[in-house]
This record gives sequence, C-alpha cells and structure tokens, in this order.
Amino acid sequence: MFAARGTADFLYYYLEAGRTMRTYQPPPDKSITLRALLLGAIARGRTVIQNPLFCADTAAALACLRALGVELRVSKRSIAVQGRGLNGLTRPRRALNAGEAAAVARLLAGVLAGQSFPSEITGAASLRRRPMARVAAPLALMGADIKTRSGKLPLKFRPAALKGIVYPLPVASAQVKSAVLLAGLYAAGRTVVKERAPSRDHTERLLAHFGARLSRRGRAITLTPGPLAGARLSVPGDISAAAPFIAAALLSGRALLVKNAGLNPSRLGLLKALRKMGAAFRLTPRRGGPEPSGDLLVRPGRLKGAVITATEVPAMIDELPLLAVLAAAAEGRTVIRGAGELRHKESDRIKATLALLKVLGAPARYRGGTLEITGPAPFRGGTAAAFGDHRIAMAAAAAGVRTAAPLKINGRRCVKKSYPAFFADLKKVFPC
Repeated sequence: MFAARGTADFLYYYLEAGRTMRTYQPPPDKSITLRALLLGAIARGRTVIQNPLFCADTAAALACLRALGVELRVSKRSIAVQGRGLNGLTRPRRALNAGEAAAVARLLAGVLAGQSFPSEITGAASLRRRPMARVAAPLALMGADIKTRSGKLPLKFRPAALKGIVYPLPVASAQVKSAVLLAGLYAAGRTVVKERAPSRDHTERLLAHFGARLSRRGRAITLTPGPLAGARLSVPGDISAAAPFIAAALLSGRALLVKNAGLNPSRLGLLKALRKMGAAFRLTPRRGGPEPSGDLLVRPGRLKGAVITATEVPAMIDELPLLAVLAAAAEGRTVIRGAGELRHKESDRIKATLALLKVLGAPARYRGGTLEITGPAPFRGGTAAAFGDHRIAMAAAAAGVRTAAPLKINGRRCVKKSYPAFFADLKKVFPC
C-alpha cells in the first residue's frame, strides 16, 4: 500500500517542493505510553519508558498506579516503573479515578479482575457516560466478580478465581481485547481472543516485549498465563496526533514531512483511506523496538470521494472526524460504513461531526451506521463546537487552514486530554 523510499527520495522531493515543505514531529503515542505503564507495573523488575507522552490521560494512569502501590520515577523524558509482579499490587484506599481515559479504565479492569483485594474504578463525568458492559461481560465469563452501574462506571471488583476462555469479540475493540488478555495473565488455563476484524495490536506487541507467552494464528490471539519481566522501550510519535497535521497539509496543498511517527499497520487506516481518495504518501521505516516507526512524507494532490467499508473503520476509528472533513474537500461523494461506534466516544462523534460539516457547508447525512459526505464544500468558516471532544476540536482546527473566513472553535481546551500543545504546534507548522 505504501512504498518506502530512502533519504535521496526525500531530499529530491524537498527540493521539488521548495519552501512550501513543512516538517513536523508528533508527540509520543498515548496508547503505547498507557499500556507500557500498566504492563511495567505488573512485571517483575524495573521498566524504563523513554519518550512517554505526558497529558491528562497519562496523569490519570500514574495516579491509579501509585494508589496501587507502584513506585514511579518521572523525569522530563522518561518514566521508570518499579514493577511489583502480577500479584504485588496493594489494595487502594479509595476508588481509582481514571479521569477521562477510557483506555485506563478498561485495561485496568483486566488487571483488577484478578487481584486478591476489592477495588473500584470511577472517572470523570464524560467517562461515566461511556459503555463498560462490553468489558465487564467477558471478564464475568472468566469468573470475575464485577459489578457496573447500568453497564457504566463505576466498576466494582471483589476477589475471584479467573479461568481462561475462548472469547469471540462482538465488536472490533482494542480496549476490550486488551482487558481480556490482561485478565488472562491471572487465569487458570489459556485465554483465546478471536477478532472479527483487526484492531490495534499495541497490547499484544508489548505483552510479547515484556515476555508474555503469546501467539497469533489468523485472527485468534492465544495467551498462556505467566509472569512478565521489566523492559525498556522508547515510545514513537503518535500517528493519531499527526493525523490533523496530515489533513491540514492535504487541505492547504502543502507538502509535509512527519518525523519518527508510529507506523503500526493497525493504525494506518486513515492513510489507506486517503490513498484510496487520491492522496500520495511515502514511508521511510526505522528499525528497533516493539513498535514499527519511521518518517512519513505527505504529498498534496486532488482528493476524490471513495467508499470506506466497515472492515476498514477499526484501523482509523479515532480519525473518522478528520476523514469526514477531508471528504468535504474531495470531489464527489464519500461513504463511510460501520461508523456507529463513533456514538460511544468522548462525545457522540456522529452528531459532532455532522455539526462541524454543517459549519463548513458540506452536505452530509448519517443513517443506519453509514456516514455520507458530498464535496467539495465551500469551507465557509464561522463557529464550530468541540463538544468536549479532543478529536473534534483537532478536526475543526485542521479544517480551519482551508476556510474562507476564520473558524472559531468553542471548547478547544479539551485537547489537553491527549495533546496539550496541539494548537501551538499547528500554528508553528501551518502559520496563518
């Protein structure tokens, strides 16, 4: 799908693009940072995470781990975790607060289900509205004593003996898959998770990096319980954080070189969709570490409408609002099937995306899980609402590089959840 090119190709295109070329280094990957912290906490020995992401979600994860007795040493460029082993966590004095981080709540649920002490997970109001039954159900099948409040937070756990199960995922969810695999570390017998469609595999890669006995055959992942060992790793740049910059480059007609981004195949769904729409990319892979990474060159070009299938959506679930904005700039109709999961994010992202498209002047509709956008839109500008959702705020900001009039974003501070410096970085790369 993406051709890799060497330094000469990048130099050639840099000279060809001239001064319109932009260079951008994304912040560290949040998904990898959070998983490395959690695995380091339940591994034996010391784990050092170089280049972690520091944001509100990371702060929530650190607070939860400290409450569980984990010793953490945080510096500007690294986090050292003194692992306590699978059974070395201690009972927290109060409910663990995951803030707005669904990944922290759901992955931590997999660990707490197998502990010898009672515990509880809660979170901010926005997180307490999000579904947790999808995690609680498979954990209960494994024998966990877990209770929810009408399928949502708080999650309450009591000690229970877990057993391995074979679990076909009803939805493509990396977080549910991860929770089951983490609980499998504490279970008697093997745990097998079967995916209908591929989802992010950061947990599987990191489990293997920490020494877990893990194997994959087709879409079935098998985990044999056993201890983890502390490890060292460096977190690559977050391709999801880079996505608004990629969108801005395509919308503004400028070339962009993204440095040291994570290139995990399960996270490249947006690039594949944009390639289908006529965008051009070049990748230069780097070696080393459990996660693939490298440089990405974005070449501007004319976009055209395309059909995105439901099986393609899980690999770009966080980037769908951005894809919708780019579809508004494309010629013709874009159809995105299987978009219903967007209703269960930090906001109802279907509602929020349609509201943003309306501000841009793009005809769009949603029906039966399918989102349709017709372009090219005039990109009028005006006022857009972030709906308290960092992905919507970033999608609106990317659209703002193209609008005929300034685009004001109400509630833009919500980006601190994952990318506190987003607007400052966007202004540096794409100054007005």
